[in-house]
Amino acid sequence: MGAVLISPEELREQLADNRIHLLDVRWALGDPDGPQHYLDGHIPGAVFVDLETELAAAPAPARGRHPLPDPGTFEKCARSWGLGGDEPVVVYDATGGMAAARAWWLLRWAGVANVRILDGGLPAWIAIDGELATGAEPDPASGDLVVRPGGLPVIDADTAATWPGVLLDARAGERYRGEVEPVDPRAGHIPGAISAPTAENLDDTGRFHDADALRARFTAFGDGPVAVYCGSGVTAAHQIAALAVAGIDAALYPGSWSQWSNDPKRPVATGA
Repeated sequence: MGAVLISPEELREQLADNRIHLLDVRWALGDPDGPQHYLDGHIPGAVFVDLETELAAAPAPARGRHPLPDPGTFEKCARSWGLGGDEPVVVYDATGGMAAARAWWLLRWAGVANVRILDGGLPAWIAIDGELATGAEPDPASGDLVVRPGGLPVIDADTAATWPGVLLDARAGERYRGEVEPVDPRAGHIPGAISAPTAENLDDTGRFHDADALRARFTAFGDGPVAVYCGSGVTAAHQIAALAVAGIDAALYPGSWSQWSNDPKRPVATGA
């Protein structure tokens, strides 16, 4: 799959000599102020990307809270960010890549090979005294990216129900066990899924664990093909990025729990 991460030191060095498209994907559940966070301070040259409207289609119970965007719509968005050709892309947020990984996954799915996640995000950039800009950047020149879906695998609910390998639930453990459910209509998990909280991909500084540690984590869950879901297909992309760091390919169930739990015909398991 190629490199997944870029360190802040490497990014600073490369920005001095190369044209890199920077996408600021600051989003978190319950925090609608991503655009303001961007205006208050971002890596110079970065374009703000709205996860809700540019990295997802409109929510619907039958499709989930963050369905994959229509390829044509996503292509228009990517071109508006200036993307095209083989120029490298770096995505970042301020939450350890939890939101930026959605942009990474979509671009890889769309056929963009040269896209990486800033390891540690904006806090790591600030920690090395990386420069910040405030206010809005000039609109980039329109790009010519052609979206070619299928660069990364996806599965649907029927396939998740009969997945022949390892199905990972990337949500927090208490949601997997059905102890709490803050946003979706039913609590619990897909029968047969294994709890693998996304937060455990990161160390105490918000950076990804190294490849060996991630490989040990994921291989302990069992053998066979791997698929991942979460609440709505956002943090599951982070899990797939971590798996890729470990050298393991994985499929995404985009509808995730928000789709599954809205279908009364789908069974629900609770507990460990």
